[in-house]
Amino acid sequence: MPLFAKKVPKSALTTDPALYDNNNGTIPNGKTATQQNGNSTLQKPAMESNVTKPQLIFHCQLAHGSPTGLITGFASVRELYKKIAECYDIPAEEILFCTLNSHKVDMSKLLGGQIGLDDFIFAHRKGQPKEIEIQKTEDALGLTITDNGAGFAFIKRIKEGSIIDCIEHILVGDHIEKLNGESMVGKRHYEVARLLKEIPTGGTFTLRLVEPMRSGFQGIGPRSQSRLPSGRGGGGYGSGKETLRFKANGNVEIEDKFDDSTQAGIEAINNLLESFMGINDAELATQIWDLGVDKTNSMDFAEAIDNSDLESFGFTDDFIIELWGAITDARRKKAHK
Repeated sequence: MPLFAKKVPKSALTTDPALYDNNNGTIPNGKTATQQNGNSTLQKPAMESNVTKPQLIFHCQLAHGSPTGLITGFASVRELYKKIAECYDIPAEEILFCTLNSHKVDMSKLLGGQIGLDDFIFAHRKGQPKEIEIQKTEDALGLTITDNGAGFAFIKRIKEGSIIDCIEHILVGDHIEKLNGESMVGKRHYEVARLLKEIPTGGTFTLRLVEPMRSGFQGIGPRSQSRLPSGRGGGGYGSGKETLRFKANGNVEIEDKFDDSTQAGIEAINNLLESFMGINDAELATQIWDLGVDKTNSMDFAEAIDNSDLESFGFTDDFIIELWGAITDARRKKAHK
């Protein structure tokens, strides 16, 4: 028996029962529907369009359960969310975030600035709201905040033993909708992180959170995200060598996946962002890497940041030196291979 009941198909929905896995609604054997049916995932772009968009087809489901949808024709994260919403006839504002190749609230699988060409997208929809009053007894709350690239900031990680960790109702994946009655919708993660940091120690504040919708088979990963979920791990989905990458200038390009050294450098930059700013943003880390990868010294790197849209972050000189160290370490390891 298939996990999900079929519904009347739209042109963008596939309803072949072979697409459903009896455990979590994903495609069995780690293959996409396109691979199983032997069809090509490429389409020729419409000749009448003046905008060049990669006409790739991605498979998608709502994380709490749905038929498999086919998503194409997007050139940004916001457009991707709109396409998913149109496919399932829901408001785009109902989608909190997307994970790749996992229906779980698994922060290691978050959609960032790129999608592998064989990745399967799971969209997590708004669930139960909750309002919590918190006393800031320490300077650090123990939160790492990220955002979905379309106006929603949410909790990516909770530090063990922190203020937030002691509040059982606050979970990884919760969207920060309001802070002391002020809407956080439309703010970037670093703006929300700054507002939380500016709350004086000893003060009390109220968070309105919205958790992702869950279903009977939905699981949530460890709070610290220190362990990857068991199961499909490294095999199955996401094994391709090319990605669709969203550029900071609004363009999209198909590129080879980063090699291990490059990926390690980007992760090191992201770890610095988390340590110094309390945010997690693989797309921002990749943008920083791109600005520094071809520079020969830290002065040129700092100048490149000052001449980019990252100038508004106001990175200190010490932080730029730390970032430059992460870049040069990764380049050095790459050169030794």
